[in-house]
Amino acid sequence: MIRKARIADAKKIHQLLLIYARKGLMLSRSLPDIYKSIRDIYVYEEDDEVIATCCLAICWADLAEIRSLAVASSHGGRGIGRLLVEACIKEAQELGIVRVFALTYQRDFFTRLGFSEIEKSLLPQKIWGDCMQCPKFPECDEIAMSRDLL
Repeated sequence: MIRKARIADAKKIHQLLLIYARKGLMLSRSLPDIYKSIRDIYVYEEDDEVIATCCLAICWADLAEIRSLAVASSHGGRGIGRLLVEACIKEAQELGIVRVFALTYQRDFFTRLGFSEIEKSLLPQKIWGDCMQCPKFPECDEIAMSRDLL
């Protein structure tokens, strides 16, 4: 079941994200950052256990980022990631956002969801916000993917 995250989910979300961050597949997020953005986060819960997470972060009046997508490896390949991204896209549309993007290493996954590869320079709000504080900046090796929602 997909639902909005609750405060009680924060530590489990943090642990899920750390697994991928330690493998170099995503940037780490601190527990305080997760608490601060808990209202932006979706989780997939099964048998009262959070097994996946994804976040919709609003960047600008017309732009939002799909970020922090993580599915427990024991539950991979079941379409849970797709369901979470679709939940974020639905919320973005309800909010009037016209474009969503993701910085990812999973090009094929996002392509199947209707995203197209773009130049990072087309995301100035992201570059001058989060990216400036990233240890990979300015040599980011993630792929920028975007999807128009109109």
